Amino acid sequence: MRKALVVGVDYYDTINGLFGCVNDAYAMKSVLDRHSDGTKNFDVNIEIATGPKARIERKELKNKVEELFRDKSDIALFYFSGHGYIESTGGYLITSECKDGDDGLPMNELLQIANSSPARNKIIILDCCHSGVAGNSSPNEDKAIIKEGITILTASSAEQYAIEEKGSGVFTTLFIDAMNGGASNLVGDITPGSIYAHIDQSLGSWEQRPIFKTNVTTFTTLRKVQPPIELSDLKMITELFPKKGQEFQLDPSFEPESNSPDDDNTEKFALLQKFNRINLVVPVGAKHMYFAAMESKSCKLTILGEHYWDLITKERI
Repeated sequence: MRKALVVGVDYYDTINGLFGCVNDAYAMKSVLDRHSDGTKNFDVNIEIATGPKARIERKELKNKVEELFRDKSDIALFYFSGHGYIESTGGYLITSECKDGDDGLPMNELLQIANSSPARNKIIILDCCHSGVAGNSSPNEDKAIIKEGITILTASSAEQYAIEEKGSGVFTTLFIDAMNGGASNLVGDITPGSIYAHIDQSLGSWEQRPIFKTNVTTFTTLRKVQPPIELSDLKMITELFPKKGQEFQLDPSFEPESNSPDDDNTEKFALLQKFNRINLVVPVGAKHMYFAAMESKSCKLTILGEHYWDLITKERI
């Protein structure tokens, strides 16, 4: 069972409203709902605040969070987009009725609920200002207190604001890009770690800095997308390279446009070219696989290629 609570708060009674949080919540629901092949992924409950008659208050948010983390789910994922607040006692998620900031849902209380959850994996994603304080014992300490199975991804550090651009949060936009394939490995798996790496690389040193905190023994897959190569083709890497450091000798018979193509060899060469396009194989002594074949050069596994060779040999994929 994979459950997600997605919350977007645009409307506030007395403080300045926001404009992209509800859009971000719908985008997050859409990408969590199904894998890229259309199969079911998360059961998503979306809660949004859009106006005086559609508000989210602190007690309601807390009740929904408790409901999310109550069960022995495989994954329980919480996403919040809205105002955040920080003071000497900690950080807060600001709900529609809040006036002072510290009347919101304390991030420490959110963490306590998640820490007590029987769910196997607990994932907290916060796109709000000062969200990086989530998980810390206090705003003045860098020490995170998170139990095993918890992962926290936040839009910014404790001191920073979370930026909106073109009606969406910068962090959530990058998160959605990652979930749509930007953070996929070669078998189509997207994990919290790969998502963070994608977001981290996309933001410069002078921009808001995403924060990643985790206490897990293994990453879980949040979404599966169409991989850049079929698994059956990927597994052929150990057939073409029986030993990891071995080079594969080429000659003109591998190139279909040569004067003497061989059907078996051209089939192997087509697969080697696929490996080359996804950085698993590189030609040796030539700039292109075509010239490696025509000049009777060889090709070899890259570091990434050797990594996947190991995974296949050990039957990890």
